[in-house]
Amino acid sequence: MNETILKRVSTEQNFPEGKVSKVISLIKEEGNTVPFVARYRKNETGNLTEEDIRNIIDRYEYLTNLSNRKEEIIETLTKREKLTSELQKAINAAETLQELEEIYKPYKQKKKTRGMKAKEKGLEPLAKLFVQGTITTEEKAYIELEKYVDEEKGINSKEDALQGAKDIIAEQVSEKVENRNDAKGISVTNTLIETSVKDDSKDEKGVYKDYYEYQSNLNKLPLHRVMAVNRGEKEGVLKVNLISPEEKVVEKVVKREVHDLLGYSYEVVLEAIQDSVKRLIVPSIQRELRKTKTEQAEEQAIKVFSQNLERLLMQPPIKGKTILGVDPAYKSGCKLAVVDKTGEMLEVDVMYPTPPFNKKDKAREKVLKIIDNYSVDVIAIGNGTASRETEEFIAETIANVDRDVQYAIVSEDGASVYSASKLAKEEFPELDVQERSAISIARRVLDPLAELVKIDPKSMGVGQYQHDVSQTKLKETVQFVVEKVVNQVGVDVNTASVHLLRYISGLNKKSAQNMVDTRSKLGSFTTRKELKSVKGLGAKTFEQCAGFLRILDGENALDKTAIHPESYKVAQGVLDTLEEGIESLGSQELIDKVNKLIADKAKVRELSETLGTDYYTLEDILEAFKKPLYDPRDELDKPKLKKDVMQLDDLSEGMIMEGEVRNVVDFGAFVDLGLKEDGLIHISHLSEKYVKHPLEVVSVGDVVKVEVISVDKNRGRIGLKRID
Repeated sequence: MNETILKRVSTEQNFPEGKVSKVISLIKEEGNTVPFVARYRKNETGNLTEEDIRNIIDRYEYLTNLSNRKEEIIETLTKREKLTSELQKAINAAETLQELEEIYKPYKQKKKTRGMKAKEKGLEPLAKLFVQGTITTEEKAYIELEKYVDEEKGINSKEDALQGAKDIIAEQVSEKVENRNDAKGISVTNTLIETSVKDDSKDEKGVYKDYYEYQSNLNKLPLHRVMAVNRGEKEGVLKVNLISPEEKVVEKVVKREVHDLLGYSYEVVLEAIQDSVKRLIVPSIQRELRKTKTEQAEEQAIKVFSQNLERLLMQPPIKGKTILGVDPAYKSGCKLAVVDKTGEMLEVDVMYPTPPFNKKDKAREKVLKIIDNYSVDVIAIGNGTASRETEEFIAETIANVDRDVQYAIVSEDGASVYSASKLAKEEFPELDVQERSAISIARRVLDPLAELVKIDPKSMGVGQYQHDVSQTKLKETVQFVVEKVVNQVGVDVNTASVHLLRYISGLNKKSAQNMVDTRSKLGSFTTRKELKSVKGLGAKTFEQCAGFLRILDGENALDKTAIHPESYKVAQGVLDTLEEGIESLGSQELIDKVNKLIADKAKVRELSETLGTDYYTLEDILEAFKKPLYDPRDELDKPKLKKDVMQLDDLSEGMIMEGEVRNVVDFGAFVDLGLKEDGLIHISHLSEKYVKHPLEVVSVGDVVKVEVISVDKNRGRIGLKRID
């Protein structure tokens, strides 16, 4: 473990070195997973969150890679006799891999540069004469240049010789770290980004119209605009140009490079410096600045996407209900799918209440029959094509039903991707794509997490620019978020799919499949101990996964809780102390006793010492006694269920409404009001107080109270203001 890097991570992350060292040891050396360490090693980490642990590991790995790369570059430059004290100092001072590679770039040219070619032609001595100031007059230059004319070497004239000398000087100037640092210092705060239209025929919807003629300080450009400009350039709509104050850079470099030069030498070196700044130094700095800005924008986009995704995955399930899923459509008809309380498909069908068929009577008869036959509690309607007409039809149909039936509008994002996937075909080989989609829509209400883990997160309709960022970084972040949520919630090992199980701490796709195969042979797991019989599940893997796998109706009541098997002895000791049996978990009597104990922290600490455990573990055990089936999703806003429908024409300024946040972006939050169009709460209307980013005050899935402040019926736009 690198002590220097350890100290730096400790300082940057603002955690004691001991904590940072322990986290790195637990993850990198002992092979534990982040969810396991966050949940079951709180005493060793000081109760750090998953994000804290991941940030420590990511930063440690990055700084380690940066350090290793510095050593490689220094070794290479030393062997090539190119390393100067100034260059080594700059390499060691580099804060990022991007900055480091830009410093090293002039020394790893694969193609021959103009300066290299000039040196090969023997023009380096001539360049030195100019730098030393030996050639002061045009006459002396004429004589000296004549000596270097050599057609065999490709130097056909004195002008060729002079240009070659300038090229050598220009490269020498650009390779000096001091010159580069001066240029960067000036350019960071003074570089402008300018965009213009390149081909508006590629922008039929006018998405990039704001950037057809646009200029901003690059340093101050909002990060979501960076992503928009980059995308517009990539799609061939925009032309992007960076403008830096080259004159100021030249002025600064001249002060360093030109000392006592006079006459002709001064003119030649000045021209070489001007060329060096314009052709080599500033473009290099601009590349670095733009790449750094893009990396910041991508990091922000990934952060926003990951936070939205986490809240989407954490949407509370509507447990114990029978759901009718509806995938709306026009010509092909609305596909119907009924799923029971466990998500099993009971029936699929199709109805045609929408144009062009408008067979509402037959469709109504079919829906009412399904509701009656299966005791349907909730109807889940996809929000895609024909959603509005389907919603109106469903609202009318259930208005006079004796049974209490409600409906919810469900995001279809990713449903079509799942429906056509290999997984969906394996699950329902006899069904068509739309029928599978209707099942997916129903399951998204019943248990969002179990269904959404099957879908590519980029297709889920949250975030802004997830398709434009580094897909490697995005994939790593998505993996972390999904693993975090799945393990926080825990899974029923007897009903969970392979696609849910593979995100459990310590498991992968192969071990998850082995677990399902073993489950099939056994009928069901009755104890956590039986998990050890799964092929390939060794002691370490069992340790990592056991606490997150629940057995709800097993032989041991502790198996349904988040208590890890390694702590069962402690848990039993607590029960004995409280004079309660294991069958009393969740009972009011036990809850009262636990609350009384928790109220006295000194007693909890004393008991932890008596039982040979730590305070954090004992605290978690006591919480599990109170809520053995605790699901963190239950604490969040439930999905909004409806019985009637609204239209855009029903809205007017000043109306107070409730809606569900569908997506959060840098400039605001989109809210589902039950209409076809989502309303937008601009960041300036999210709170009476200053809000740096919308995620500070709202998240995907939040139910918020809003005031309608504008309605543009022609463009289908609704402006909202959040009411705190």
